[in-house]
Amino acid sequence: MTITPATSSPPQPDLELADSGAPARTASAVHLTRRPGRWIDGWDAENPTFWAAEGRSIARRNLGWSIFAEFLGFIVWQLWSIVVVMLPAAGFSFSSSEAFWLISLPSLVGATLRFPYTFMVAKFGGRNWTIISAALLLVPTTLLGIVVTNPSTPFGVMLLVAALAGVGGGNFASSMANITYFFPQREKGWALGLNAAGGNIGTSIAQLLVPIAVTFGAAATLNLALAGWMWIPLILLAAWGAWRYMDNLSSAKADFAASAAALREPHLWLLSVLYIGTFGSFIGFASVFPKLIADQFPEFSTFQVGQASLSLAFIGALVGSLARPYGGRLSDRFGGARVTVAAFAVMALGALALIGLLPLGSFWLFLACFVVIFAATGIGNGSTYRMIPMVFAARGRVKADAAPAVASQRQAAAALGLISAIGAYGGFLVPQLLNASQSATGGYTAAFWAFAAAYAVLLAITLFVYAIPRKALARERI
Repeated sequence: MTITPATSSPPQPDLELADSGAPARTASAVHLTRRPGRWIDGWDAENPTFWAAEGRSIARRNLGWSIFAEFLGFIVWQLWSIVVVMLPAAGFSFSSSEAFWLISLPSLVGATLRFPYTFMVAKFGGRNWTIISAALLLVPTTLLGIVVTNPSTPFGVMLLVAALAGVGGGNFASSMANITYFFPQREKGWALGLNAAGGNIGTSIAQLLVPIAVTFGAAATLNLALAGWMWIPLILLAAWGAWRYMDNLSSAKADFAASAAALREPHLWLLSVLYIGTFGSFIGFASVFPKLIADQFPEFSTFQVGQASLSLAFIGALVGSLARPYGGRLSDRFGGARVTVAAFAVMALGALALIGLLPLGSFWLFLACFVVIFAATGIGNGSTYRMIPMVFAARGRVKADAAPAVASQRQAAAALGLISAIGAYGGFLVPQLLNASQSATGGYTAAFWAFAAAYAVLLAITLFVYAIPRKALARERI
C-alpha cells in the first residue's frame, strides 16, 4: 500500500506523483457492485465518466468523515501537551522531567503506530478501520478524565494513560492511506491536503479549547477531567458517521513490494532525517510549547477571558499548520531543496535568537521568535515533501535500465508514507532534548544551541546533496 501525505490546504501539486505512467483510461461506464458491510467492488477513480457520474460524490463523502476522524485523532494525540501544564494547579507534584515524559511519550507511540496503521486499511477496509481507530480514541480520553481527578495517581499510571494517547497519532497514516484509494491521481493533492489540514489543526484546537473548558466557571479547582471527556461525544459521532456514511473499497491493496524497495533506497533514510528536522521540529515544539511558556513566563501561561482561561500556546501549532502549504508552492517555483535550505536557515537563526532573547525576559519577543520558527518548520514540511517524489523520480531515471518508471513512482509513494512515520519521532526527540538540557544545566539554552547546530548540519546536507545537481540524481536540481 502506498500513502501520499499532504500539506495543510488544497490544492497542493507538490504532493502528487507527476506522470503516473499508468495507461489512459477509456471513458467507459463503470458498474459498481455493493456488498453487505458497505463494501464496493469495481472502483475506478481514473475513469472520467464514472468519476463525474458517481465517484466524486462517494469520494467526497468519505473524505469529509475521514477529515473529522483524523482531526479528533490529532486532538487526542496532543492532549497531554496542554494537560501537563495544568497538573500542578490540580494538585499534582510531578517533576519537570516527569512532565516532559508525559508530553513526549504520546509522540513516540504515535510515530511507531504509523507503521502498522499504514496497512490496516488494506486489511480491514477504510470504513471499518475508521470505525475501529475512532473508537480506540475513547480509551485514552476516558482514562485521562479519570486519572487527573486524583492527585495521588502514581506517575507510572499517568505515563501509561499518556502513552495510550499515541493511538491518535497513528490515525494519520491509515486516514491518508484510505483517501489515497478514493481519488484519481489528478485530485489526490487536493483531497489529501484537506485531510492533512484537519489533522494538523487538531493540535492547535486542543491547546486552544482545553484551558477554556476546564476553567470555565471554576471557583477554586480545575475541572481537569473535561480535558478528556469533552471529546467523547465527538468521537462517538465520528465512529457513527464512519459506520453510516463511509465505504470499504475491495481494490485497496497493500503494496509491500514498493515499501520494501523504498527501504533499500539510501535517499529514503536521508530524506527521513531532513523530515525529522522539519515536521519533527513542528510536532515536537508544538507539544512542548505550553510547558516552555509556563516555565519561562508563568505569568503569561494563561490569560483570563471572562470566566475562562486562554493559553496562547495554540498560536505556534496554528502558524505551523497554515504555513505548510506555502512550502509546496514556493518549491514549485524555486525548487524544494532551495526552500528547505532557507527553512533550515531560518530555524537555525530562530534558535540562536532565542538564546539571546531568553535572558531579556520578554514574553512577546519570545512568542514572536517562536512564531517565526513555527512558520519555518511548516514551510520546511511542504518543501521536504516536494523533494521526495522528485528525488525518487530522478533515481528512477538513473536506474532506468534496471527498473521501469512505474516502479520508481510506486517506491516514491511508499516512501512518502514511511518518511511521514519516521519524521514523527521528532515529537519525542525535541521534548527529550529540552528535558536533558534542563536536567543538566537548569535551563534550555544548551538545547537551543543543539537545535541550531542540528539545523546547520541539515542545511548543509540539503545544499550539497540535493540543491547542487549530481550524477546520482540525474544531474537535476531537486
